Amino acid sequence: MDKAMDKSKEETSQLTRRAFAGAAAAFMIVPRHVLGAPYTPPSDKLTVATIGLGRQGQDVTMGLLARPEVQVVAVCDCNKGSKDYIEYGPNALLNAARKLLGPGYEKWGEDLASPGSVQFTREFSSSLGMGGRDPAKRLVEAYYGAHKGSGTYNGCTAYNDYRELLAKEKDLDAVYVATPDHWHATISIAAMRQHKHVLCQKPMAHSIGEARRMAQVAREMKVATGLPVNNPSSESTHLLAAWIADGAIGQVREIHNWSGRPYWPQGIDRPTETQPVPDGLDWDLWLGPAPERPFNKAYLPFVWRGWYDFGCGSFGDMGCYSFAGLFKILDLAPPTAVEASSSESFEETYPKASIVRLEYPAHDNRTSVKMAWYDGGIKPERPAGMLKEDEHWFAHNDEGEGVMYVGDKGIILAGFNGDRPRVYPESKKYQAPQRQRGARANQRDTAVDQWIAACKGGPASLTNFEVSSPVTEAFLLGCLAQRLPGERFEWDTAKMRITNSEKANQYLDPPARKAYAG
Repeated sequence: MDKAMDKSKEETSQLTRRAFAGAAAAFMIVPRHVLGAPYTPPSDKLTVATIGLGRQGQDVTMGLLARPEVQVVAVCDCNKGSKDYIEYGPNALLNAARKLLGPGYEKWGEDLASPGSVQFTREFSSSLGMGGRDPAKRLVEAYYGAHKGSGTYNGCTAYNDYRELLAKEKDLDAVYVATPDHWHATISIAAMRQHKHVLCQKPMAHSIGEARRMAQVAREMKVATGLPVNNPSSESTHLLAAWIADGAIGQVREIHNWSGRPYWPQGIDRPTETQPVPDGLDWDLWLGPAPERPFNKAYLPFVWRGWYDFGCGSFGDMGCYSFAGLFKILDLAPPTAVEASSSESFEETYPKASIVRLEYPAHDNRTSVKMAWYDGGIKPERPAGMLKEDEHWFAHNDEGEGVMYVGDKGIILAGFNGDRPRVYPESKKYQAPQRQRGARANQRDTAVDQWIAACKGGPASLTNFEVSSPVTEAFLLGCLAQRLPGERFEWDTAKMRITNSEKANQYLDPPARKAYAG
């Protein structure tokens, strides 16, 4: 809620919410077909607030709205609203909102339509779409209104500052944090300390120290946590784990994992121009824990990923997906050493392209493993003996992404998340159920569903903060190596220390700006 909102409006909003939660709420006794979804008693609903309403924040929030066991009661973003957020297709966000709202809403939000597209880099352009707290509030209230007999609903409050949200939303059960990376830990920890369950957008944290603290606070407060990362639960992950355990390629010695990202600008210097802050944006709050700097469109939205102070580059953007599956399949622990080679280094942004090499220790019956991460269009050496269709896929697949397991008896080649796996030398014993190019893994149940179940007292999510902390530690070490290419770092995970570089250690847990320290 904006601070300027008058007291009567706040009381009305809270009264509306209490009426919704009461067992005698009038609209809850209408027939189920009017509700348009399986009836869930109000007392069984998980009340959730979304903090951060960019593309990812809106996408997952729409998924939460569609779940009858969830009630979205508040939204929060330091941007009131604008139409300059990246989206994966013309008007993709608006069309998704209209589809969610259902029949009769085909022309909803015409004023939120995309203003066009923008060319981020020479290779990548994107449609621009809606984002911010006001469009999100409109969607939430339109959705719940569409499922009421009256057709209207006013029970969602919009906030500029997460601290105000946590202070005022006394009956809140959980939050979904979908801000830029540098805010994840501060907001998640603040929410957990108020006994709120937390779903946090990937990557879990911006530094290794933050990831450790998030896991510790989750354990202390006994709250349900998770990341919306499905790889540990996917059919592909289960299939690959079974093949490798069965000796399909012998002992795994190497893993090669590559991504076509970054799509956003990297390998650039800080802009010298100071631009006016857009209306409705609280720039100081957007910066939050990060060092202060003048506003420039070079930092947001979306393009913040390439800046050391705000994002984790392509490794942090995509490695959190693939590594979550790799750690599950091979039962990996944090690496013992890491080094990187890259294109030209810049003071404040990740390189345009790099190769990161990580070494993992032997564990139980598994030998030590070497892993290589490639980004910016770099790929590993093409393996010999591939089928013609895989030769073409390796060279031209749309995303430029994949994973390859190298064992002492063969290799497994697969899509980035383990989809469409195939074994070389070929074997009739190890054939994936789906071999169509681009086939995606089916999910046993999604990470969001697991998190919701955990909030209600069920088993912990497979991506809870304690499980995700060592996975996050691994790719953040890779991010650190990208920042200081050409050096080999020896890692002592027990002491959270790089044993051979004091310079590198300063990036393990950098201090937050005083006004926003957790």
